[in-house]
Order: sequence, then structure tokens, then C-alpha cells
Amino acid sequence: MSYAHLDAYTRLLRSAREAAATGQIWPESPRRLITASWRRSLEAGIDPEGKGAPLVLDRSSVTDAREAHPLQSLIPLLAKTLSGLAEQTGHIMIVTDGDGRVLWREGNHTVLRRAEQVGLADGHRWAEDSVGTNGIGTALATGRPVQVYSEEHLMRVLHLWSCSASPITDPDSGRVIGCVDVSGPSRNLHPATVALVAATAKLAETQLALRMHERDARLRRRYESLRGRPGILLSSTGRVISGDPSGRLGERVKVPAPTLPGTRMVLRDGSMALLESFSGGFLLRPAPSAAPQALTLSFLGESSPSAKLGDLDRPLSLRHAEILTLLALHPHGLTAEQLSFHLYGDYGNPVTIRAEIHRLRAQLGNAIAAKPYRLACPLEADFLDLRRHIAAGDAGALARAYAGPLLVRSESPEIRRERDELEAQVRACLLRHGSLDHLWAYAQTANGRNDYEILERLAALPSTDARSAVARSRLLL
Repeated sequence: MSYAHLDAYTRLLRSAREAAATGQIWPESPRRLITASWRRSLEAGIDPEGKGAPLVLDRSSVTDAREAHPLQSLIPLLAKTLSGLAEQTGHIMIVTDGDGRVLWREGNHTVLRRAEQVGLADGHRWAEDSVGTNGIGTALATGRPVQVYSEEHLMRVLHLWSCSASPITDPDSGRVIGCVDVSGPSRNLHPATVALVAATAKLAETQLALRMHERDARLRRRYESLRGRPGILLSSTGRVISGDPSGRLGERVKVPAPTLPGTRMVLRDGSMALLESFSGGFLLRPAPSAAPQALTLSFLGESSPSAKLGDLDRPLSLRHAEILTLLALHPHGLTAEQLSFHLYGDYGNPVTIRAEIHRLRAQLGNAIAAKPYRLACPLEADFLDLRRHIAAGDAGALARAYAGPLLVRSESPEIRRERDELEAQVRACLLRHGSLDHLWAYAQTANGRNDYEILERLAALPSTDARSAVARSRLLL
């Protein structure tokens, strides 16, 4: 950027920044990267008049964090790549962890001392939600290399600084574990600086990948020495290394923390497995078959439906509750196409149903079988209980069991039909066989509250009965 263009851009930044800080409509905005970062920073409550990054780690904590960090052994390589440039140009190299906390610094000693005034020092946190727009925080927020020119910083105190930064992703865990940055009190960094910083981050990732492959090879040799090679071999972060030739588990399994010996897991295909430690990684072994747990569905009168599998409560989305209702109503099972039609009519998509079943099985495991989809466990459901009470003409049990309409928010054609039929049958059974107590219980539900025929019978009670007064008042509404 030429100095003429730089001056013009600086003026634009000043007016846009003042508008952003005061909540006014921005004039011509800075580049999109900075505009988005300013918005995130202001929403996080960053004060443009702040004094710099907060200190979040003391000296001993920084030492501990360094020793535990996977980049510890790569700092000499990063320093060799970047600190020479930083020293010659009056800049410094900074390496943070994935949370933006400064763990290492190298470079010009004069600049290092000046950097301490704004918190560019060990233990200070440079995430956007701590200090606003800056190279480190914005690189971590966007997941890509960035260069932040002096007045692009939201905090005024940082306008004397410019920086180029790039996140570093651990190929083993897939998580961003740090950020490498070149910063300095200059008006403009050379445009090539951000490319060099990005290449340095890639160099670190390549070294991490090489070490990961070496660990995998050692782990695989130990695994292959096992007689019969039982189970599926995982890395310590849950990557599938061996034993899954069909790829049914995908590239990674979410390993629970903490992991105890014999931890039971529900895999993506709904099967159960035992997770065991193995030479710094894990083995997944098939879990021994056990008697299926009972599934209890409570869907009457519920705006927030839930299920209970064994002794564990499972909150459900409306779509998952609809799927379970349809499977309960069709005990011989339904295909994805049939489920889709019952849920969405002619506009259904079986692909959507398969994705929902996959997510539902992650909650309920082998309670749902496939080909066709069906419930493969003992089942109790309040709406099925209603059917039995209606068939038996048991008004007392019906009044106790009825809590309201079935999945009242559902728009599924099949469930709406079932809901309407149940409502009509409940009402008819109570009017034919129910006592006044049973009718009063029904009158407390959503549909019974304003049922004219029910209220007329209750209003005929003696005037000294409070239920009569309530019924008569509702009839007047």
C-alpha cells in the first residue's frame, strides 16, 4: 500500500471507528475482515479506550503451560524462521496458545520492552473478546492468516502497532492449538510478512503431522502384535488408526473425558462398544450384549417432549418425538421413505429422515433397529396406554392417564390424524362411562377446558359445589 493510499485509508478508519464506537451509522467501511472483527469486539463489550491485553497467567503458570504445550519443542524452529526478520525490522515474534495467551516471545529487545506496555508479554490474553481486533485474536477467530494495520485495531492504544498472525492447527486433534505472530510499532508491515507468517505456521503443522505419524506407526505395530487384533485402534484424540476397514466410524470417534476403564460408548451406527486404554491410545471392543432397557415416552400434553431410557431422562426435539411416536404406532417398522411420508407428506425427503435417525440413535443407541427402522426394546407410552383404556371402557384409568393432546405442536399428517382420533375417543368414552369426577379431570386439560357438553354436565352440580361455579363461569365466556 502506497503512503498516499495509506493516509486515505487511515482517515477512513478514523471516521468509521468513531462511528462504530458511538453506535452511529458507519460511513464508508474498512475492509470486510476488519468490519466483522469490530462488530464481534463491540458485541463482546470491548472498550476502544482500553489499555491493552489483560494478564491471565502468572510466571509459574506460564512455565507450566509452556511445558505442557505441543509447540514447546518447535519454538526453536519458529524462532529461527521468524525472529531474524523481527530483529532486523524492529518487530517481535510472539507465539500463543489456542486461547490467545502469550507463551513465548523473541525479537528486538527495545520493542519487547515497549510491547509490555500494551500486554504483548508472557501471560497476557490476546483473544478478540479480551482486547478487540488484533492480529492474534482475529486470526484465532477467523481460523486464517490475517494482517492488521495500526488503526484497524479497535483499541486506540494499539494504533502504534501493526501485526501479521496465523493460527496453528494440530493435525492430531483437529483443534487450533496456537497462533504465531509478528508485531511491531511501525505504521505498516511489508505485505509479504503475512505470507511468511502463514508459511511458518504451516511448517509447524507439518512437523506436528510428522510426529503424529510416527506415534501412529508405533501404536499400530503394538496393535498388530496382538493375537487376532481385537477391536478398533484409536489415537489418544479419538482418530481411527486401524481395525475399521469399512470406515463405518469415520475418521474420528468422540472420546469421553474422563475415560474410565471399560467406558461404554454408543457409536455412530447405534452399536455399543467398550473403550479401553492401549499404549497411549484406545481400543474399541464390542460391548457384550445386555438386556435392552425399557423406553418410556411421555408425549401427552407436552410442549417439551421427553423420553426415559432405563433410568435416564432424554430431552427430545419435536422431530425426534414425532419419529418415536410413528415407530411406536407401527411396531413392525417403517422405511425411511414411509417415515418421510408420514412426517412431511409428499414433500418429504428420506435423506433428511436418515440423518435424524442417526442423531436419535446417538441418544438412544440400540433402542432403534434398522431395515426397517423399528423400536427394539420394551416400550411404554402414555398415548398407547390411552388406547388400551379406551378399548376397555375404563373411564377412571382414562381420566387419570389423559394429560392433554398428543404432541400438540406437531404438524405431521399422521400424528395429527392420531391426535384427533384419540381426542374424539377420549371424550366419547368419558361422556359415556365417566363419572362427574372424571369429567372434571378432563375439564382441566387444554381441550376439555372449554368443552360445552362437559361443562353443561358439571354446571348441573349443586350450586354449593365449586366445580359447578367454575363450569358456569366458563360457559359464559
